[in-house]
Amino acid sequence: MSAPSTPPTKLRVRFSKQGKIRFTSHRDVARIWERALRRAGIPVAYTEGFSPRPKLSFGLALSTGHESLGEYLDVNARDAIGPDELVDRVNLALPYGMEAQVAEPLEAGADSLQQAVTSCTWHFELPGLAPAVVARTLATDEIVLTRERKGHALTEDIRPCILALRVLPPGTGFGNVEAELATQPRSLRPAELVSALDPALQADRVVRIHQWTLVGGARQEVIPLPPVATLAPHAQARAS
Repeated sequence: MSAPSTPPTKLRVRFSKQGKIRFTSHRDVARIWERALRRAGIPVAYTEGFSPRPKLSFGLALSTGHESLGEYLDVNARDAIGPDELVDRVNLALPYGMEAQVAEPLEAGADSLQQAVTSCTWHFELPGLAPAVVARTLATDEIVLTRERKGHALTEDIRPCILALRVLPPGTGFGNVEAELATQPRSLRPAELVSALDPALQADRVVRIHQWTLVGGARQEVIPLPPVATLAPHAQARAS
């Protein structure tokens, strides 16, 4: 009698993307992860059909040139593998600037990353931005912006998409402005916010700080980073 097969594992992985690797596109990031998982010997499940593809599902696309402290992907493994083991093994194969931080099992029927994330917090380095511009934006009831979506020009009021906006005190973040932008039911891209603040502005740096979801009506990070003290020694060194 043959032994029962090992049940497959589905894990949600949080990873960072910082430094020069920020210039890789969303599609290239997917290819990097495919190669890294293969080199790490992670038994990823594949789709069936004429052209099988690894069963990986990525979250909201990060624009080329932007950095992030927390991106996400879902990995379907053929065999059972622990979250910590996956993180440790894949980090040996990921390029410099991209690092798996933590993983957790994904329950059956869980929302996709596209469905789960309701807003994102961003930090911007905007040289020349006057604090009065931020105050004026917050006081405005309507901000009409024409933007292109799916090949069509749309003129919309984007003010409801700006959930929070503030000037950061010097040395407290990755720039001088923090904004929380909605991703549902309509989304607002960082570049569109900058254009709405002042079309003449150019962001020197854009960093995604948080991706928020709603659990029981409360806002929380998709996967919060655990306290440093609970991480493995090598992970503590990365987080400190």
